[in-house]
Amino acid sequence: MQNVSVIGAGTMGNGIAHVFAMKNFNVVLVDINQGALDKAIATIDKNLERMVSKEKITADQKSAALNNISTQTDMKSGVQKADLVVEAATENIELKFKIFQDLDEHAPESCILATNTSSISITKIAAVTNRADKVIGMHFMNPVPIMKLVEVIRGYSTSDEVTNAVTDISKKLGKIPVEVNDYPGFVANRILMPMINEAIISLHEGVAGVEEIDSVMKLGMAHPMGPLQLADFIGLDVCHSILNVMYEGFGNPKYAPCPLLVNMVEAGNLGIKSGVGFYDYSNGPKNAVVADNFK
Repeated sequence: MQNVSVIGAGTMGNGIAHVFAMKNFNVVLVDINQGALDKAIATIDKNLERMVSKEKITADQKSAALNNISTQTDMKSGVQKADLVVEAATENIELKFKIFQDLDEHAPESCILATNTSSISITKIAAVTNRADKVIGMHFMNPVPIMKLVEVIRGYSTSDEVTNAVTDISKKLGKIPVEVNDYPGFVANRILMPMINEAIISLHEGVAGVEEIDSVMKLGMAHPMGPLQLADFIGLDVCHSILNVMYEGFGNPKYAPCPLLVNMVEAGNLGIKSGVGFYDYSNGPKNAVVADNFK
């Protein structure tokens, strides 16, 4: 299994392409937007150069990794030789359904179809294909080149053979695969998102300010990053989507997104990607946004 196609050239997609290319897989990075592909290659180049400057890899290894990646704006051409496809598009269920229908049509019959979804049912995604046994969750953590975990999520029909193959591939990437079952949020986000949501609720109710809440979790719980800063890093729209998936999937009000989170997403304050979230990134280093904005 040597040919890998990655669907989506955003933060997760370019990170996934990066780690496969570093391990000498032939990678096709697919996105309908040529500008997104150009930006992704530039990001991978920059991240590899950082590794060279830190003497973690050589300049030759960097060149080899970049040479392992090609780009494609056409789905059919991008997956026609794939042994494995990893979908890393926006966390939108209808979009993922459409992508997997297209993948089922254009990818070789033997190809494994993996999704990097952070919360959406693998079983639902698999149901829109004619190869449910070959559909699996392969949930990488951000930033992909650094974080070791890959959640391997079996859908209802995912075969043992496919699960074992994805587990082995994850290990070849230098990752640590952990197999989990197909329930909303899986494990990582089922635990993480309610914590982030509770931090937002604490801010919304005036228990403490942004920096105070993050400081408590960093200093008291040894978290490397506070929950509000982490939410900005993930993207508030992504947090909102994951919480909604769990809220709808379990029917439990404890997963309902905080009204403050809903309002911030509707206002377009999405965190780092928009320049403003719980912190303001518009002028370089982050600064906490004035607390009055969160009442």
